[in-house]
Amino acid sequence: STMFSPDGRLLQVEYAKKTIRQGSTAIGIVCKDGVLLITDKRISNNLIVSESVEKLFQIDDHIGSAVAGFVSDGRVLVEKARVRAQQHKVTYGGPIDMLELVKYICDLKQWFTQVGGARPFGVSLLFGGIDEDGDIKLFVTEPSGVYFQYKATAVGEGEIEVNSILDKEYKENMTMDSGIKLAIKALSRALGKDFDIERLSAAKVELSSKKFKKIDISDIKKLIK
Repeated sequence: STMFSPDGRLLQVEYAKKTIRQGSTAIGIVCKDGVLLITDKRISNNLIVSESVEKLFQIDDHIGSAVAGFVSDGRVLVEKARVRAQQHKVTYGGPIDMLELVKYICDLKQWFTQVGGARPFGVSLLFGGIDEDGDIKLFVTEPSGVYFQYKATAVGEGEIEVNSILDKEYKENMTMDSGIKLAIKALSRALGKDFDIERLSAAKVELSSKKFKKIDISDIKKLIK
């Protein structure tokens, strides 16, 4: 992973990105009243208890994260993000800024692209939250250590189709209810016959409370009827 190819690429990093495209889809949408994170759990065995498959995580009161790729890699980074957020709170007496947290995680990811005997993290993390000043933000972190801020985006197996729909139909003034409907529409088109609303996990950080909260699937069903 520490060697460049003759044409200037780090192949292990590119392979890690391919791993993410084979993982289940994760969507983030910034709305006027908060930010949404929605993931497809893609349970392959009917005997698995669906509640045990976790791809949405709370980082701090005001920040949530969705994972696409190797969930095991994602859990390690989520734990490090949680510790960093708590260290900031204890040291400075306030919530961590989202950009500071994202940079910390991306610095860690970048380090593993240049260390001998290690491999890059095979996971993309979506970070959605609201800063203390009320700014609603959504970031995506890549295995290379690069990060981007988005208004709406998707990563994972259906990212091309979902991002195409988001690009056409996303509106900056949409509510979270409208955002959920758009995410469901995009996922159902991308996954086709494999789409099942019972496989979804959803969470939000509301502008009014600046608190991370899971969304119950029964509430989503009522919304899209």
